[in-house]
Amino acid sequence: MKKNLGIVIMMFLLFPGSAHTAVFPFSFTDSAGNTISIEKPPQRVVSLVPSITEALLRIGAEEVVHGITYHSVLPPQSSAISAVGGFFNPDLDKVAALEPDLIFYADLQQGVRKRFNGRATMVELTPTSIDEGFAQIRLLGRLFNKEKEAAKIINRERQQLQVIADKVDKIPQEKRQRVMRLMGRDTIMAPGDDSFQNEFIRAAGGIAPTWHKNGSIVPVTLEQWQEFNPQILYGCGGDRSTMSILDQPEWNEVDAIKNNKVFFFPCDLTCRAATHTGYFVSWLAARIYNQEFGDEHNFVLAQEIISTKKLALDLDYVQKAEIIETNIKDFRNKTVAVTFKHPMTVVSTLEGQRQGITTVANHYFPPPSWGLGHRQGIEALRQETLQTLHLPEGSTSILFTGADMDNLSVATQRFKEMQVTALVTAGVSSNSVRMSKDTGSFYEPEQAAINKPGTINIMLLTNMQLSPRAMTRALISATEAKSAALQDLDIRSSYSPRIYQATGTGTDNIIVVQGEGYPIDSTGGHTKMGELIARAVYAGVREAVHQQNGLTAQRSIFQRLKERKISLHDLCSKAVNPQQAPPLRAEMEHILLEPRYADFLKAILTVSDDVERGIIEDTSSIDAWIQATASELAGGRDAELKPFIQDNLPQITAKGLAALLAGAQARMEK
Repeated sequence: MKKNLGIVIMMFLLFPGSAHTAVFPFSFTDSAGNTISIEKPPQRVVSLVPSITEALLRIGAEEVVHGITYHSVLPPQSSAISAVGGFFNPDLDKVAALEPDLIFYADLQQGVRKRFNGRATMVELTPTSIDEGFAQIRLLGRLFNKEKEAAKIINRERQQLQVIADKVDKIPQEKRQRVMRLMGRDTIMAPGDDSFQNEFIRAAGGIAPTWHKNGSIVPVTLEQWQEFNPQILYGCGGDRSTMSILDQPEWNEVDAIKNNKVFFFPCDLTCRAATHTGYFVSWLAARIYNQEFGDEHNFVLAQEIISTKKLALDLDYVQKAEIIETNIKDFRNKTVAVTFKHPMTVVSTLEGQRQGITTVANHYFPPPSWGLGHRQGIEALRQETLQTLHLPEGSTSILFTGADMDNLSVATQRFKEMQVTALVTAGVSSNSVRMSKDTGSFYEPEQAAINKPGTINIMLLTNMQLSPRAMTRALISATEAKSAALQDLDIRSSYSPRIYQATGTGTDNIIVVQGEGYPIDSTGGHTKMGELIARAVYAGVREAVHQQNGLTAQRSIFQRLKERKISLHDLCSKAVNPQQAPPLRAEMEHILLEPRYADFLKAILTVSDDVERGIIEDTSSIDAWIQATASELAGGRDAELKPFIQDNLPQITAKGLAALLAGAQARMEK
């Protein structure tokens, strides 16, 4: 009752009439039924709930956010905010050190409320529906005087939801699919009937299960599983192998598994009723109804240009540069397009050398469109895109990407009269590779072409005139700089992350424009032009990766472990019995919040890479350092390093983690 009352009181925030400058003091009721009175605008906020953190940063309130959990990586502003631990085990001493005047917490974090109640304003916001999620965004907008920004986010997401509703209306009821959100590992779990996650399924046109149980997560019996017989299964993350139960007899006999209809999405979309609700529902719906959504008879929006935004480029031969938003197949696409005053020659890794080019472009089509675009083939996709953009096929050179054009980096380098500009989009979360080590699965003589969106795309423009030789050599300089940026960021291969850094992604492309000005015939590493190309590309790739994936060289050790697919949960579960695993994980997180031990593990990971490559052969001094660290954590006592975690881990990485686990266990015993 209290929770429902709180929701009712907050619902007024959904109405446009409430959009006015916040007047303090004012009161509202949070999700726990507590009446919250805010006397003045909060200035020192700690957010222990990733969905709230995301909303705060996207409405532009980052200047007052002083502490977050390490789970928050996006928006990119997260990288500049102190981490106070994980969602389940925040370090309360670190929270206290930030002297917050307001703390956002979840119902699972009652220890936080007990510690800080009376010392800071405590607010619990836990949405159970899409509308509640929007109401809470609007509430945050009012709290931090960002009501217009909050309203803009809500309107955008509602528009996407309406488009999907209109598209789903065209699908007959007999074709609607039974869809289930997968949770758990060794056992099947699912969201309860009252969870917003089942509302996501219904909004995407799916038939959600009914378990007759409420809650964020409930167990599912084999009988319930077989009775519902899901046709589509989806989960958080990308590691199908962790859900071994899906391969077990009887459990593997449902339609979704027999037909290979098990999908995984980013966890910050599946698990949050936050600022990307419409975006995720669109993506989910497009996976469920891929064939129907690709049928032009089911389109509900005209394929047309929606808006254009000018992009400043200081080059005499550029007539205009702009970012163009379009509707294609009912989803919002974005293109950066540079149009010249007269035709140019370009070199493109996607299209080869082309003459008479008046426009170069890099086109983003969003995840809901990916499967639809792949089915039609690259040439049909190119024709449709250029037609919608009103760009001539014969004189346009275009690249395609899955990285959002909102995260475009424009990097310029100069030396005397010489100038190079790189326009870069980059995403490295799912497609990064270590060339010469990772396996390519596409064998052209035996397979139809597989068209994937480019992930790191670069357009190079200079204020000089590059010869054909200079243009082709620029591809090498740019590629080497791209690889250097990824290595300096320690971007991991998506396919062998525990051993190798990535050198690129499997779908990168570059366009080099001929340009105008003083003739240049060489762009190699010993030339000033080659240096400027490399510097512009290096800076552009680093910025674009940060914008798209939230990754910086200074990111947390928790993020680095995640990128290597190393789970603290799994390590602790193997180290001790199930009852001891949660407190051991909490102790490990607290240890890794200490810079000394976080940097110890970062160093171990770096050394481990060199050992695997054969650069380091004698590891005796490293072993001694690892043992000394374990003893230090154990208070000077000898600590036994257990070998149980060495399975499927590089040897040095396993030993370093074993040292921290041994130290954590010793601290717990003490």
